[in-house]
Amino acid sequence: MSTDQRTPATVCPTCGEPAHDRDRFCERCGAPDPSAPRPAAPPPHPGAAPPPHPGGTSSAAPAPAVGCADCGGAAVGADGFCEHCGLRQTGGREHAETDLGEAGAAVSDRGLRRTGNEDAFAIAALPRGACAVVCDGVATAPGSAEAARRAADAALAVLTGRVSAGMDPRGATRAAVARAAEVVAALAHDPEASPACTFASAVADAAGVTVGWVGDSRAYWLAETGSRPLTRDDSWAAAMIEQGAMTAADAWADERAHLITAWLGADAGPVEPHVAAFRPDAPGLVVVCSDGLWNDLPEAADLAVVALGGADGPVGAARRLLRAALDAGGHDNVTAAVLPWPPRGGERGR
Repeated sequence: MSTDQRTPATVCPTCGEPAHDRDRFCERCGAPDPSAPRPAAPPPHPGAAPPPHPGGTSSAAPAPAVGCADCGGAAVGADGFCEHCGLRQTGGREHAETDLGEAGAAVSDRGLRRTGNEDAFAIAALPRGACAVVCDGVATAPGSAEAARRAADAALAVLTGRVSAGMDPRGATRAAVARAAEVVAALAHDPEASPACTFASAVADAAGVTVGWVGDSRAYWLAETGSRPLTRDDSWAAAMIEQGAMTAADAWADERAHLITAWLGADAGPVEPHVAAFRPDAPGLVVVCSDGLWNDLPEAADLAVVALGGADGPVGAARRLLRAALDAGGHDNVTAAVLPWPPRGGERGR
């Protein structure tokens, strides 16, 4: 932490890093007030289900829902699919949802072709907005599902801790990526097979929108007055297009198109995150997603038609985006986090 010679007063209750009395947040994991002891958790209510993992990415399956979480239909089959609308219900990593009400929502699903879900998300409300992280495990690297989950959770802890403590979201985003990269690199036990994942995050607060990314997970701005991507892929196709070596159509048609050129992992080398910020001039939605969504709906305008087409809040928008990807074939894991701007239900000023 600090380079001064003070004797640490205690350690961070989240990660064990030495902490001092005047520290406002842990400089390793971002937990707020690291010098304060963590209160003991109350005993669970008899018969209560296990608590969900932060961000709704728990591997523990909750009790079956009485009806469909989306359409409300009562006919949910033994296979976990609604017999009315076809949506897979929440249960373990195959399908996970978190609904923060007006602050935001996220959903992740393994899709229709994959045998497991290597995507992960983490999402949380802030005093003046919300933040979300989406990580996509690299399928060719063993252990990447765990890498994505750990990266998302670690990054969210840093984002929430530092933004809540007053740090500029751009600095908090860089710190979040650095911590996520550290966590993923530590999972490597075989230099020839290092777990790896991509990274994308967004902070939507009263000052505007801040996004960060490494790899080809994306963030979009969707609004009635104009929609656009907020990120630029670290991929072979994007590099060819930027260099002017190929047209966009030819680059994306090439079998090398989706090879990523940056990622989190022990074999990634120095991680240089991209960070961008802007202040929208009209209300809209920030969508952070894995390539399982944008592969089938790459254009921001098409995503806007889906996401902005209802009055059922962020969770409704996230579910519609998922359904659109499944209707298009569900070729990959699909994850989408939706954050409204301006923030709803919180303070608007700084």
